[in-house]
Amino acid sequence: MMISKTVAAALVAVLFSSTAVFAAPDRLRVVGSWNSLTLYKNFEEPFWTKTIPAEFGSKVNMTSLSQVKLKGPAVVRQMKMGVFDVVNTVADYIVSDCPDLAGLDLPGITTDLETARKTVEAYRPELEKYLARDFDVKLLSVTPYPAQVLFSRVPLKSLGDLKGKKIRASGWTTSEFVTAIGATGVTLSFSEVPQALQRGVVDAAITGSLSGYSAGWGEVSSYLYPLPVGGWDYVVGVMSLNTWDKFSAEEQTKLMHLVKKDLEDPGWAVAGQETLEGVQCLTGGDCPHGNALSLTLVPVTDADRSRVKEVLISNVLPALAEKVKPETMTSWNETIGKVVGIKAKQ
Repeated sequence: MMISKTVAAALVAVLFSSTAVFAAPDRLRVVGSWNSLTLYKNFEEPFWTKTIPAEFGSKVNMTSLSQVKLKGPAVVRQMKMGVFDVVNTVADYIVSDCPDLAGLDLPGITTDLETARKTVEAYRPELEKYLARDFDVKLLSVTPYPAQVLFSRVPLKSLGDLKGKKIRASGWTTSEFVTAIGATGVTLSFSEVPQALQRGVVDAAITGSLSGYSAGWGEVSSYLYPLPVGGWDYVVGVMSLNTWDKFSAEEQTKLMHLVKKDLEDPGWAVAGQETLEGVQCLTGGDCPHGNALSLTLVPVTDADRSRVKEVLISNVLPALAEKVKPETMTSWNETIGKVVGIKAKQ
């Protein structure tokens, strides 16, 4: 049977067009952040286990940082080996493999969410570049935890009282800050902190106000210092580039739209509210999350605010400049630095 040239050409066109279209993966293996916290429970888990299957037909196997028990950048490294497709983890946890990420969240750089989001959006193109270069991943989202405040089991009236104390800091930039005020930074995972405080391994520790309340930090602390000396502890959501490339261009656009609408934007909206609720729950106020505790709320003085900025400029930014290439600091100055009105020396 003869096939006309027109029909043959049409068949060839269909063949080539079909090979150029990629379907969303049948299955996605996703690691969420800490499963005891609101970001995971209210946003990450429903997004990946309900929204994604409904919109793309992909089956999702989901776990969390709490369950995989891989410290630091190990969980992201697993993506290169094809173990996971998507990981949500705290940016500070992976800076040992990618020091350029540290510029995102520096101690005391912003004290309000509006400015914090402006810095993230300004730095986002740089984050995408660094993450793709060092981990072979696509940046999907950047979402804050509540403001990173200080829990102390020892008496505290100002930052000066922390001199000589041992303080848990989740990232090296916070450790630089802690060292600059005369204390000693101690590296512990989030889940190890309550026992460390209880046993006196550390005198104080930094995390989000509601995060600390939910994880029991307030039960082994006596004082709360509410200035966000630890920044915002941003959670970055990343997808393996191998997995990302399996989505068609239209699907990629749709996925990013859904991430922003259903995960990223609501995560930002709730962070400010949870910062306030965490402080209330820890210091005897109205607590919508359980029984209020009775930590002493330490007033933040203008002198302490000035001290935080001084340490940022004189100690933290120079330490960052020593770990990264000059072009990274140039990019920082042109993005976050412009937003907050600070120029780091190179």
